[in-house]
Amino acid sequence: MTPAARLASAIEVFAAIEKERRPAADALRAWGITHRFAGSADRAAIAGLVYDALRRRASSAFIMGADTPRAILLGMLKRARGLNTEAIMKLADGSRYAPEALTRDERKRLESADIASAPAHVAGDYPQWLDAHLARAFGEARVEEGQALASRAPLDLRTNTLKGERDAALAILSDLKPEPTRWSPWGLRVRIPADAKSPTIHAEPAFLKGLLEVQDEGSQVAALLSAAKPGEQVVDLCAGAGGKTLAMAAMMQNKGQIFATDDDKRRLAPIHGRLKRSGARNVQVRTPKSVGGEIDDLMGRMDLVLIDAPCTGTGAWRRNPDAKWRMRPGAIEHRQKEQSEVLDRAVALIKPGGRIAYITCSVLDEENGRQIRGFLARHCGFSVQAPSEVGQALGERAFMFGKAARLPGEGILMTPRSTDTDGFFVSVLRHGG
Repeated sequence: MTPAARLASAIEVFAAIEKERRPAADALRAWGITHRFAGSADRAAIAGLVYDALRRRASSAFIMGADTPRAILLGMLKRARGLNTEAIMKLADGSRYAPEALTRDERKRLESADIASAPAHVAGDYPQWLDAHLARAFGEARVEEGQALASRAPLDLRTNTLKGERDAALAILSDLKPEPTRWSPWGLRVRIPADAKSPTIHAEPAFLKGLLEVQDEGSQVAALLSAAKPGEQVVDLCAGAGGKTLAMAAMMQNKGQIFATDDDKRRLAPIHGRLKRSGARNVQVRTPKSVGGEIDDLMGRMDLVLIDAPCTGTGAWRRNPDAKWRMRPGAIEHRQKEQSEVLDRAVALIKPGGRIAYITCSVLDEENGRQIRGFLARHCGFSVQAPSEVGQALGERAFMFGKAARLPGEGILMTPRSTDTDGFFVSVLRHGG
């Protein structure tokens, strides 16, 4: 397919997303099924255009003075891809399989593109109803934080130290030109150009043998900040597919015990294969409501309860940009209720002197600081560990990380703008004992 045909196809897919209100991944998959002539490179390029348009939807529409799929895609080429008007005219020239030629008004708008007068939610590319929430979290910096959340995310990998060292993984993946991550001592970062196919990491021998896992650097750091130690007794209360369970197993050097559970056993399904591949031997998966799968026998015995809490996912907008446009106001209140419940549930599990590591992939205070303040009001005898103390888990990187991350009184907040990771909040609550 020509670049112009790819653009026309991206406009078609975007229109389907809008009309059918379906996730972008589903719309792209459906398009691929009905357009089997498109090769993998074509599909990757079309997906890149669609996701970039979703990331910059509000500002692209503002530039073009319209919110149609065509206008958003054209505005995105200027806003996100940095193409000049002449280059865009070559893509939209009305030739066979190409979008219709630019109108005079479209050319004028592309030539004078400027978001200087745009309101905060447009310049920051997020839904208008979220502006007050982001203002509470970031104040005047919310536009810059929103723009960073609208950027393209790299591919981050975690080296499994139960199987090998990061230097070995760097050498094995040298053809992908990986870089060591800034904060995580385990991490590798692969930067993917806008139109490139994502590397098939899951087919790499190093992945199949358990040396590598796909995990954002922010998620790796969140696991590190839990400070799980060899010999400890740990519950991962919202383990899901097991990303942080696996990271803690490596931190604990297979010593001690991790109990991985989740309210929804379907979310636990991938963890079994991942554990086998990783070489982790100190993990028990406790499936809720199954025989022998309850965690009542763990009450009052745990050194650490890790809560990777259900949340709105605002910190992961770089990787899931259509989620921010599908999010509705009721989602925050719903997640807050779930978060409070799981925090309260953790209290009975820890022993005196134990700790709770509360983690979200949200940047909203309602799910972060407010939850911690509410927890402390409900439960006596707990205190928030100082961010400087929590950050010591990063070793020599701790000082610079403390300078980069945002440090609200209740914990540590990572964002794409501050730490160049996905958005993660971490608070460690210690029981006074």
